[in-house]
Amino acid sequence: MITITQKEFGQLTTFIKSNYGIHLKAEKEALVIGRLQNVLVQNGFKSFSEYYEYLMADKTGIAVSTLLDKITTNHTFFMREAEHFTFFKDIVIPYLETVVSNRDLRIWCAGCSSGEEPYTLAMILEEYFEKNKLLWDKKVLATDISNKVLDEAKKGVYANKEIETLPAKWKLSYINKIDTESSVICDKIKNEVIFRKFNLMETIFPFKRKFHVIFCRNVMIYFDDKTRSNLVNKFCNLLEPGGYLFIGHSEALNRDETSLKYVMPAVYRKL
Repeated sequence: MITITQKEFGQLTTFIKSNYGIHLKAEKEALVIGRLQNVLVQNGFKSFSEYYEYLMADKTGIAVSTLLDKITTNHTFFMREAEHFTFFKDIVIPYLETVVSNRDLRIWCAGCSSGEEPYTLAMILEEYFEKNKLLWDKKVLATDISNKVLDEAKKGVYANKEIETLPAKWKLSYINKIDTESSVICDKIKNEVIFRKFNLMETIFPFKRKFHVIFCRNVMIYFDDKTRSNLVNKFCNLLEPGGYLFIGHSEALNRDETSLKYVMPAVYRKL
C-alpha cells in the first residue's frame, strides 16, 4: 500500500478543488488512497509525489481524466427524487408550453453522470409532446466532467433491475430488451439527449442562449460554500426569467445570496 503524506494530500486536493470544485476534506484521505492506489501501481509510481508530477506534466488530458473518474462518485438511478420529475411534468412543462413562443425548449442536466436523469427528462418530454413533437425542439443538454460516465451514458445500456422503477408505458415505448440481464434506451430517446463534457468550474460558460430549466442535483454536495454560491449565481444568470433550477434534496441554497425564489424542496425559480 502506497501511503500519502500530508503535503502530498494537500497538493492533490488543492489541484482538484482549484480546477474542478470538488472539496476533499481531511477525512477523505483513505478514499483518495484507495481509489488511486491501482493507478500508482500500474504506472510504477512509488509515491503520490511522483504521481502528482506525472499529473502536472501530462499534456494529453488522459491523466486528469483518469483522476476524475477515480475520485468522483457517480451514483444515480432512474426516478431519483421522483417528486421533481412529477413537478417537471405537471407544472414546468405546461408553463413552458404557454410561454416559449418559438417552441425551442432549452433544458440542461449538469452533472448527468451515467445518463439516467437526462433520459428520464427526455422520456417525460416525449410523452407530453407526443401528438405534436415535430413542432418542438426539446433536446436535453447533458454534461459531466467524467469521460467514463459520459461513454456509459451515450450507450444507454442498463441492467433490467435498474429500469424497474420506470412506468410500464415507458418501458414498452422507450426501452428495448437486450437479454434477460440488460436493456437499452431506444434511439428515439437517445437522439433527444446531447451529451457533452463540461467542467462547471469553467470561468466562462459558453452558452449563447439561456435555459428554461437547469437540473444540477447531488453535484454541489462536493463543493464548499463559496464554490456552491458562485455556481448558483452562474446558473441564475443562465436562466430565462421564470426558469427553474432543480438541486438535490441534500443540498441547500443560501437565500440571502441568490435572487432565486424557493418553490418547493430543492426547486427554485428565477423571478
